[in-house]
Amino acid sequence: MPPNAPTPRTVLAVIPARGGSKGVPAKNLATVGGVPLVVRAVRECLAARGVTHVVVSTDDGAIAEAARGAGAEVVERPGDIAGDTATSEAAVLHAMDVHAERHGREAEVVLLVQCTSPFLTREDVEGVAAAVAGGGADSALTVAPFHGFVWRDGGDVRDAADGGYGVNHDKAYRPRRQDRPQDLLETGAAYAMRADGFRKAGHRFFGRTELVRTDPARVLEVDDPHDLARARALAPLLDGERPGALPTRDDVDAVVLDFDGTQTDDRVYVDSDGRETVAVHRGDGLGIAALRRAGLPLLILSTEENPVVAARARKLRIPVLHGVDRKDLALKQWCEEQGIAPERVLYVGNDVNDLPCFGLVGWPVAVASAHDVVRGAARAVTSVPGGAGAIREIASWILGKELS
Repeated sequence: MPPNAPTPRTVLAVIPARGGSKGVPAKNLATVGGVPLVVRAVRECLAARGVTHVVVSTDDGAIAEAARGAGAEVVERPGDIAGDTATSEAAVLHAMDVHAERHGREAEVVLLVQCTSPFLTREDVEGVAAAVAGGGADSALTVAPFHGFVWRDGGDVRDAADGGYGVNHDKAYRPRRQDRPQDLLETGAAYAMRADGFRKAGHRFFGRTELVRTDPARVLEVDDPHDLARARALAPLLDGERPGALPTRDDVDAVVLDFDGTQTDDRVYVDSDGRETVAVHRGDGLGIAALRRAGLPLLILSTEENPVVAARARKLRIPVLHGVDRKDLALKQWCEEQGIAPERVLYVGNDVNDLPCFGLVGWPVAVASAHDVVRGAARAVTSVPGGAGAIREIASWILGKELS
């Protein structure tokens, strides 16, 4: 940094994600598009320009593990602000305090990002952050155009003789949409506040509040099982619109594969003499051959020292490292020897011992049958389980074509 240059702002995104949920049990770990809600939010915050730190505030161990695996810091939320009546503001204030103590510096701008908005985008996060960090606003929120006529039951007012009444319109006059003032709906997805003003006010709206418009098609909050079902139905359409949703050849310089549970269905067959065998998928062999022909370095990395693994590697004509205690250290050393940047590596795994490798590479990928926490930490998840052609599917992503 040149002399006398201004110190970059600390922009802290806080994602509240407590474990208890009555409407949808374990809601923040529920998957949409194969990815837990909390991980979806973490990924968009990490990808947003201008956000310097991403924190998940939680009282739940599984959520914490998924958040760390996705690249977020975790703040353990005390029980007195983790119940049903606890406010998001309380969680954010606590996270700000913990973060300042850890890093020795207060955040200038703080964001509240709700992981129950599954179709939040990095542009939403960037928009509210920029409005406060550089746009002169004291607070900001995401909104979407709203054209509906809002009604309220007449029983809510003193004189209920006329029944229901219009909240944003006169029921005796129905103007055309283009003649009505533009109403904007608060999406509930992302908020930004000047940190000092937030501490003073104790709530998220104060001073000059900027309205950051977002796509109304993406506005959905998961509060009950019906919302979750709708989100899952929409994910193939809305996620497919996001650039870079799956890795391509331009993103990847090498592919590293776990073996058990990734190239197999994780079952082992033992005969009467104690010999072990496993079942593999011919389609995976086809996919690996296609990647090899495309010039991608390949490696099988396995904790188990098993003749089956070595035999499969010989069959596929790719190197193998097996019987290693620390897969991440072995992977790091292999990358150094090959002259490959870890962030350009795609690693495929299925169980918790793969998480350290997930944290090392740029493209952690889980098979569909992977442990929930592993799927949550992955950047992409296959549609088929391990041992059923998952590696072939990944090869088709990278090479941009169906393999036959």
